[in-house]
Amino acid sequence: MSYPEYESLRLDWPSERVLRITLERGKMNAMDFQLHHDLAHIWSLIDKDPAVNAVVVTGAGRAFSAGGDFEMIEDIIADHDFRCKMWKDARVMVDSMLNCSKPIVSAINGAAAGGGLALALLADISVAAESAKLVDGHTVLGVAADDHGVAVWPLLTSLAKAKYYLMTSEPIDGREAERIGLVSFCTPDDECVTRALAIADRLAKGPPAAVRWTKLSLNNWMKNAWPSFEASLAFGILGFTSPEAREGLDALKERRTPSFNPQSYV
Repeated sequence: MSYPEYESLRLDWPSERVLRITLERGKMNAMDFQLHHDLAHIWSLIDKDPAVNAVVVTGAGRAFSAGGDFEMIEDIIADHDFRCKMWKDARVMVDSMLNCSKPIVSAINGAAAGGGLALALLADISVAAESAKLVDGHTVLGVAADDHGVAVWPLLTSLAKAKYYLMTSEPIDGREAERIGLVSFCTPDDECVTRALAIADRLAKGPPAAVRWTKLSLNNWMKNAWPSFEASLAFGILGFTSPEAREGLDALKERRTPSFNPQSYV
């Protein structure tokens, strides 16, 4: 099966029936619209590819993915039609990763935030480097946590931990992520990708139908949270129309602490 010529995704086959997807876009692999769009739609292709039994997704260089870049966020704030496109793609990415029958392993080799963190944690098995920095930074930006967090974090950790980290946007490293159950495994930095590839190779050599049906059955737990996810995604997109998003983005660009209006009619 042939795949499109992606601008910021490199595909290769590190072992038999294992497809590796590497994000390659600048030093932090931040997402523009095209990368976000490609990551939303590649999973339906993989699901149909008879050559793939398992997938590894990772980032080039020292980062997994720092989430959306500033230019894309500016467009979300400024353009209603663009906001709608991003909402659709964010919804498709979560849905298609849950419904892709092939097992997905993430090698979180560095910083993972926003849509990048969604990609990392929606994988079936996640391997984080010890120094990896994981952060759902939506509230720092002035918008509600969306992408994946409301659906996934309470299941992986607990509602108590999910509320704390999603509302405060506090980052955690790979060790703490493993301790609270957010990721499957934590490894020394130089072993992260190797461990993820070994897991994918083991899955690829297993009984395909049994592995895939087990995955699809387990993912019904996340599908039970779909109404919560839909609400979070709608609130997140709505938040980009607010003054809080404008102030949050300006503060990030100016490397200062944001000053949000403490009064809200919400």
